[in-house]
Amino acid sequence: MKILVWFLLPLFVFAKVHYAKVEPYESVVLKSAVSGLVLEADLDAEGTLVEDKRVIHLDDVMDNINLKDSQRSVQLLDRMISINQDIAGSLKNTVNRQEGYFQRISKLSTASKTQKDNAYNNYTSAKTQYLSTREKIVSLEKQLIDLKYKVALLSNTIGKKSIVLKQKYLYKLMVRKGDFVNPGTPLAEVQDVSRAKLVLFLEPEELKNAKEKTVYIDGKKTVYRVNKVWNVADEKFISSYRAEIYLPAPKERFSKLLKVELK
Repeated sequence: MKILVWFLLPLFVFAKVHYAKVEPYESVVLKSAVSGLVLEADLDAEGTLVEDKRVIHLDDVMDNINLKDSQRSVQLLDRMISINQDIAGSLKNTVNRQEGYFQRISKLSTASKTQKDNAYNNYTSAKTQYLSTREKIVSLEKQLIDLKYKVALLSNTIGKKSIVLKQKYLYKLMVRKGDFVNPGTPLAEVQDVSRAKLVLFLEPEELKNAKEKTVYIDGKKTVYRVNKVWNVADEKFISSYRAEIYLPAPKERFSKLLKVELK
């Protein structure tokens, strides 16, 4: 008699080990949108978390003068329009009176031709003055629109000549005082350190249900999950797919190397 003995062997699922560096959540290079001379570059702020401070200042002296003069011109144009609107109102009343007088006298048989002609001329003259004033108002309003657009452009340009960081880590300044920059010139590398991320490069077989897998860090189970997976192979690691895991910002420092497994 043959006895068959079944040995139940535990089934182990081996997860591939990845090593990832704790990186800032986002890192960007700020580039200049305008041209200008660098008046200020705060080198002391490099390598620090900037709470609310200007770290780069481009020359905006003439822009500010131009803006101030343009804003004053806007005020003057507003006054000119208001004055001409008052004039137009008075002329409109004159036109109505002259028209009424002309209509009355033109029907009188006792009125001479000279009286009727004078009444008509006075009416048409008043109407011409009124229409001319209305045309001037339209022209002033068009100038006002153009001038307000100029003010908006100047304000926008001035705003782009100051790099102000709020709760951002200034990793590196790429310009110095005295440099002249053009649009597109790199100014600074800035990082968002409010949270961190781990970047993994997964093999195709690891992609299935990647976002549902448990993340182990340095051998310990965590509550983290894969937050983002690229569906196109990485341009550098051409057989792998980029994935990111988001973490709270480390208390001590970034760049620590961690062992990561997805199970």
